[in-house]
Amino acid sequence: MRFRRKDSSVGTDEKSAAADAEGATEASGPFDVSDVDLKGTERVDLGSLLIAPWHGREVRVQVDEKTQAVRSVLVAAPDGAMELRAFAAPRHGDLWSEVRPQIAEDLTRRGGTATEREGRFGAELVCRMPVKRSDGTAAEQPSRVIGFNGTRWLLRATLLGRPAVDEEEAKDWEDAFATVVVRRGDHAMPVGDPLPIVLPDSARKLG
Repeated sequence: MRFRRKDSSVGTDEKSAAADAEGATEASGPFDVSDVDLKGTERVDLGSLLIAPWHGREVRVQVDEKTQAVRSVLVAAPDGAMELRAFAAPRHGDLWSEVRPQIAEDLTRRGGTATEREGRFGAELVCRMPVKRSDGTAAEQPSRVIGFNGTRWLLRATLLGRPAVDEEEAKDWEDAFATVVVRRGDHAMPVGDPLPIVLPDSARKLG
């Protein structure tokens, strides 16, 4: 798989044979790496996240400008995007239920709104944040925040653009979320710390 650096992101070329995402159903993942046979499958290996290529979408990484550390993975398309982040979680417990109110509180403090509802993966947040367009006029940025408790990890997705407001459009993005594989690792980590995202060797060579 060929990588190329574009601004502060690393993307993959579009792959039309994205059978992993196309065939996802509501009974699927996200998955722990120990539960998946990766032989013969094509995935972007980003350390803690293994991402199947999805037709018409580009996989990028979001980089902190100050530290140059990779903060999250962004799956982008012309009409929307999905940000993915994974965190260390306790072996037993529901980290998503703990952090969900914190996310809602933070949005409210910054002038936005967050409404909890039941979705395909359980409780999620429907959010709106006031923003300014490039011409200075006021607007709202909608988003949906989905959480999934795994084996000592929490996978969080934020849908942006049309997938955040269009139920039919969102189904395909939810299917894509359900194909993500998380590699937690055996090392000890504080609960809530982000799992490290590592660029493939091919991407680092192009940097």
